[in-house]
Amino acid sequence: MPAEGERLFDRFGREYTAGTVIFKEGDVGSEMYVIQSGKVNITKKSRDVEKVLVTLGTGAFFGEMAIINNKPRSASAVVVEDSRLLVIGPKTFDAMIRGNSEIAVRMIKILAQRLQEADEQIENLMIKDANSRVVHFLTHLAAKGKQVAGGTLVEVASPELARKIGLKEQEVNDVLDKLLKAKLIRRDEHSDAFLIHDVNRLREFLEFLEMKEKFGDF
Repeated sequence: MPAEGERLFDRFGREYTAGTVIFKEGDVGSEMYVIQSGKVNITKKSRDVEKVLVTLGTGAFFGEMAIINNKPRSASAVVVEDSRLLVIGPKTFDAMIRGNSEIAVRMIKILAQRLQEADEQIENLMIKDANSRVVHFLTHLAAKGKQVAGGTLVEVASPELARKIGLKEQEVNDVLDKLLKAKLIRRDEHSDAFLIHDVNRLREFLEFLEMKEKFGDF
């Protein structure tokens, strides 16, 4: 780690072991966190299911809303792997924003991105049909996926997919099996990822599912 990073860690750093709950949804807090190393899951309970909203890695920050709006935590934060975090209090946060416009702009961009992702997740949770919910989420992932030979690669394992959309893993696997048999997707041989052969075709399939849910079987 660069010397500057070590100096910051000496001032603001804390080490957390995997499995540590940094804070829970509803907790009162006045600190934000910056990840110097490791990974942290941001989770939220929906219909009695703990849903992973996002997995954050090195350089990401979280918990800032408790400082900005002085309200209880809107989600929980759980350490996925041993992590080194910078813990920033209100006064330090205020000095950072006032003294460095680049930090302020970066935070605004990231917050705007998070709002968009939250809107997409809320839209997904409103879908009742498990088939539609899985396909809907895959189409959103495809918009940010990697273009490779044969289609679009989306990096998500089925357990993670289940947590993100609030379904049981078996429900997700059942839908994925249907998509595999229909040759709409293919498992990547080298990673926890899926190859979507034709994103437009997958969107058309989603439209079919939505029509079926709306009008039922004839």
